[in-house]
Amino acid sequence: MDLNKRHILQLVLDRLAHDLNVQFTGAKTAHAASTHEENIPDNKYETLALEASYLAQGQANRAREIRQAMETYKQLTLYSFGEESPVRLSALVTLADEDAATRMVFIGPVEGGLKVDCDGTEIVVITPASPLGRDLIGRKVGDVVRIGAGSGSKEYEIVEVS
Repeated sequence: MDLNKRHILQLVLDRLAHDLNVQFTGAKTAHAASTHEENIPDNKYETLALEASYLAQGQANRAREIRQAMETYKQLTLYSFGEESPVRLSALVTLADEDAATRMVFIGPVEGGLKVDCDGTEIVVITPASPLGRDLIGRKVGDVVRIGAGSGSKEYEIVEVS
């Protein structure tokens, strides 16, 4: 499957921009709630304003993380891979299980778990620090990796690295 990694990178950036907007809107709403005159506590047990301020701070922190992730992705070098190339950062890896069902993962620097849809194909961003990312780094087409633990684990063969 020939998917354009520049397009995938743009999808990741678009998703992060959307998530940033959601966090920004939520932070503004929580901040407004924390400072609204109706939420001024009458006694020490009324904590709505305090809780809203904690929420606003958490959302602002997450927004900062997303901005940093966007900058990291904007600077990401997309490498080309051949059949003998080991998996590393910016690899798009196609994995197939014993039933020939495939999964695609993109090795990104941050924001592991983020999912994007590229022309009807779900691609999951994983980082080299994740368990699967650690297993994939340095592997090549034909190698087998295990996803999951215990009885719920499955083996996948690396069928393509691009």
